[in-house]
Amino acid sequence: MIRCILAAVLLSFSVPAGHAAQCGGDFSGFISQVSRDAAAAGISRSVVDSALAGAGLDQAVLAFDRKQRSSFSSPNFEAFAAKRVHPARIKRGKEMLQRHAALLSRIQQRFGVPPQLVVAIWGLETDYGSGDMGKLPVIRTLATLAWDCRRTELFQRELIAALKIVQRGDLPLSDLKGAYAGEIGQTQFLPSSYIKYGVDFDGNGHVDLRHSVPDVLASTANLLKVNGWRAGASYEEGSENFQVLREWNRSEVYRKTIVYFARRLTEGR
Repeated sequence: MIRCILAAVLLSFSVPAGHAAQCGGDFSGFISQVSRDAAAAGISRSVVDSALAGAGLDQAVLAFDRKQRSSFSSPNFEAFAAKRVHPARIKRGKEMLQRHAALLSRIQQRFGVPPQLVVAIWGLETDYGSGDMGKLPVIRTLATLAWDCRRTELFQRELIAALKIVQRGDLPLSDLKGAYAGEIGQTQFLPSSYIKYGVDFDGNGHVDLRHSVPDVLASTANLLKVNGWRAGASYEEGSENFQVLREWNRSEVYRKTIVYFARRLTEGR
């Protein structure tokens, strides 16, 4: 699910206002300017060169983005939830709760977010990491969306955040794969959210949201905590925590589906 919070995220290493690279023209010239902006933001020359040297314009990404925006409509909750919260996913979610019980308990103690809610998000986003996390090169995807003039400054910030992920050593460039808006990993973080909320919960010195289940689940909970999650309080519709879930996804239908799924995961326990 494309993260609706991306427009609100500001990064200390983002492109300064009024200094974004000129969009919509020659793509090579655009990449050259982005490279200079990235270097000015503290990204090493080796990372910039290796990541952007072969970046090309991806027409499939542009076509998908236009289709998504032109066909958007508010879905019906019952139909939306029924398609995503089905018996097989509920069964596997309960298995995940048992398999990762100790980890989820530690996450709840630190971030205050209950296990069933974290697992519900995990299941909805990528079927607990076993589903489609996206196979597109994130740098090429974000460079394409940044070149497109509709949201250029937004995606230029996301592009520099993705370069920061590589520079920190969290993911190698070859493993920086994602979906059609550059979402990464098992709970589909945009690069800016990866940088802002990512947690090294397995203690290996890196935030790996593609392979490390501890990092994935802790980072998901951390996003909610940082945005005002109240430990022990209700997260049903109308509550403060339901509003905090808006920082995960602004769609009310999606948030209601998360809550419904979390509720189903606790049945029979």
